[in-house]
Amino acid sequence: MNYSSKDFHRTKKTIEVEYPEKLTHEQVLKSAKNHDFESERGHQVGIVDLPSKTISMTIGGLTPGQATNRHRHSYETLIYVTKGSGYSEIGDKKILWKQGDAIYVPIWSWHRHVNDSSYQDVEYIACENTPLLQNLGGLALREEAAPEEPSWN
Repeated sequence: MNYSSKDFHRTKKTIEVEYPEKLTHEQVLKSAKNHDFESERGHQVGIVDLPSKTISMTIGGLTPGQATNRHRHSYETLIYVTKGSGYSEIGDKKILWKQGDAIYVPIWSWHRHVNDSSYQDVEYIACENTPLLQNLGGLALREEAAPEEPSWN
């Protein structure tokens, strides 16, 4: 049901748990083949398919020497690096990271992530508040920039 300001008086007094049919997404990277999404992004992205209305999760991967496209978006991102090392360009800052580190990407900041290893893959988990903004009326925006070489070579 969609509510508007005229429905303010209809605010519930209690919360009833609504159990969705799907509570698990098994083998995310094996089952979530997002070829169009991945080619647009320029790197591996496994979208976690769960019914969250406020938070999204993706599993990302970068091969040795690979970088994501430079981009920005209207949603916050928290990234946890599960394998490998590299750096992120966030605004005018270069942020070094390695396995076990977490990274914050602010709203609407130009950024990209780079695997600076010549031999090891990078894997990470990204959590974003995209569904929340989408459900608030299409407020989730993303803009891709033309690929460019890292400025810290």
